[in-house]
Amino acid sequence: MKNNKTEKTQTKIALTSLSAMVAETTTFPIDITKTRLQLYGESVISTRSTNAFRIASEIVQKQGFIGLYKGLSPAILRHMFYTPIRIVGYEHLRNNAASGSSSNDSLSLFSKALIGGTSGVFAQFVASPADLVKVRMQADGRLVSKGLQPRYTGSLDALNKIVQKEGFLGLWQGVLPNVQRAFLVNMGELACYDHAKRLVIQNQVCEDNIYAHTLASTMSGLSATALSCPADVVKTRMMNQAAGKEVMYRNSYDCLVKTVRVEGVRALWKGFFPTWARLGPWQFVFWVSYEKFRRVVGLSSF
Repeated sequence: MKNNKTEKTQTKIALTSLSAMVAETTTFPIDITKTRLQLYGESVISTRSTNAFRIASEIVQKQGFIGLYKGLSPAILRHMFYTPIRIVGYEHLRNNAASGSSSNDSLSLFSKALIGGTSGVFAQFVASPADLVKVRMQADGRLVSKGLQPRYTGSLDALNKIVQKEGFLGLWQGVLPNVQRAFLVNMGELACYDHAKRLVIQNQVCEDNIYAHTLASTMSGLSATALSCPADVVKTRMMNQAAGKEVMYRNSYDCLVKTVRVEGVRALWKGFFPTWARLGPWQFVFWVSYEKFRRVVGLSSF
């Protein structure tokens, strides 16, 4: 019985990793656009307005189409840890909370939100170094566009330089806003997807198929974005700065205050639409792939 359970868990881990790789590769250009948009005008009053389309156009003009995939390798590496831990962890905790039953209809949305947030925090803490490298490499594109040398030549170079200059703990730079964001994202994403899908099926809007998965992923993407965008902006800015004496932000609260003071409250939702535009397709690709893979190998629906 234990061996069968272990095999199922290993299968789920493999399937979540594969689905996440497909989803991340598909939507990465939107993610790098969002990151650059969040860093635009960082603590500097700018008279020039911008938007996601302008940012994306500038990346392509100055770096070519390949520039939209700057930092893809650490992003995929991150999801090799992050996604399996949060998805499989959520399902395990959810089923245990439902007294070991595969049916979780008895669980409230609040209970699912708490379980989703908890699994997200643990997963993000483990994956934080890869996320740091991804953000730094995405931000490096701004230096290249100005004719300057990038800080890092690749993922391994970034890891080595961060450890040498900032110490091993430097790999967890910005981990606090990172896990705060992960709690909010997974609270909205996992709980909302799980709950919305079951409501759609129970109310006979459609069966447990691609249409139900699409509706649920769209709703979860919107709720996750609305909840997490401010923390995402703070996380991106905290992770982009190197540790040292002259840092722009002392902590996540200082970053929050300075961002609002210089750029206004609306700056906390910088990148909202590209974030949602990424989360929606990402979740669609991920959940449709994951649910399909589960059925192929004989596992029940998520």
